[in-house]
Amino acid sequence: MSTNTWGLRESATFDRGAIAAIQRAAETGIYDIRGWGAKRALPHFDDLLFLGASMSRYPLEGYREKCGTDVVLGGRHAKYPLHLDTPVTIAGMSFGALSGRAKEALGRGASEVGTSTTTGDGGMTPEERGQSKHLVYQYLPSRYGMNPDDLRKADAIEVVLGQGAKPGGGGMLLGQKISERVASMRTLPQGIDQRSASRHPDWTGPDDLAIKIAELREITDWEKPIYVKVGATRTYYDTKLAVHSGADVVVVDGMQGGTAATQDVFIEHVGIPTLAAVPQAVQALQELGVHRQAERGVQLIVSGGIRSGADVAKAMALGADAVAIGTAALIALGDNDPKYATEYERIGSAAGFYDDFQDGRDPAGITTQDPELAARFDPVEGGRRLANYLRVLAMEAQTIARACGKAHLTHLEPEDLVAVTIEAAAMARVPLAGTSWIPGQGGF
Repeated sequence: MSTNTWGLRESATFDRGAIAAIQRAAETGIYDIRGWGAKRALPHFDDLLFLGASMSRYPLEGYREKCGTDVVLGGRHAKYPLHLDTPVTIAGMSFGALSGRAKEALGRGASEVGTSTTTGDGGMTPEERGQSKHLVYQYLPSRYGMNPDDLRKADAIEVVLGQGAKPGGGGMLLGQKISERVASMRTLPQGIDQRSASRHPDWTGPDDLAIKIAELREITDWEKPIYVKVGATRTYYDTKLAVHSGADVVVVDGMQGGTAATQDVFIEHVGIPTLAAVPQAVQALQELGVHRQAERGVQLIVSGGIRSGADVAKAMALGADAVAIGTAALIALGDNDPKYATEYERIGSAAGFYDDFQDGRDPAGITTQDPELAARFDPVEGGRRLANYLRVLAMEAQTIARACGKAHLTHLEPEDLVAVTIEAAAMARVPLAGTSWIPGQGGF
């Protein structure tokens, strides 16, 4: 009889996931490519709590007292800044990664609630431009579909220097998603895997970026706000350099942000959590005197793992002016729907686990270029679902803001927050609940 009282135990270092990854690498000789975002547990907005008003603070009555949600983006230099009714925007997701119908639905849903959507790496489609009241055009290292006419058609321009899921890495689009239309828009051979550059070909630093931003302003007659998007890594320095280069808006994307396709090792091991990035960006803006300033302010948009109105409120309490959603928007459209459970099982996945966006076999017809699958998706119904979700996010954030006694979402502040873990307290720079202690900043 065995005297081992420990029984069978899974190794903490070589667990089944690690063993499976080693076996897959040994079998195929290639690294794993997938979509979605980081799956590892990371400090996130769930690790923060609000201090609602009771006696020392005065709450607002939800049914009688207003709580504003509007935001103006890009007033620093642009003639026509964006005036949005809600601070929840749609992040860049390309035509190619998504179907044309999905891009149309994003435009419909965003426009219905008065917010913006973003083109992504792949150019501007008539479907999205036609249905988007506010459309931000992404200017990426690949320059797919880039032309001055589309720049002028856009309502803002976002210069993309990095993405949270893969900072320092370029985009991927596998051949099965490069249809005739996608190939034409991107000037690529049809059906051949594409990997775009990790940096813009005509600049090597912030001085060159300043020149490029000036060129973009000249092309658009100084009408459009210019955003600069960075993947969250050295966020404090990147934010300062973006402002010095002339950005009207800085977009910071944390590592919980999703992607259509990149190396799994990138998604899980490069970048920093969104929670850690926001205070760094805010500190940089404050030191430059441009944080939440009416005339010469630079707005901060935060993305990467935003799911609920609580996440929205917490990001704004930490100093964001708006947030952007990507993965959550796709789920709202109808991705990962249990009604496709049988078809997810057929491709080796399940609703709620599906992350093979790069394969183009999405049963919901959202992340595909397959005509039969794409035809399943109704852009009108998808737009309605997205609009509903965006409304709920705004209402949830308002509920929290009123409970904290705030008449506008931008009135939320770090003083309204505490953390329930030491890691979150240190990253968010707010006290550990029940104490005045911020790790690294003294107190008790």
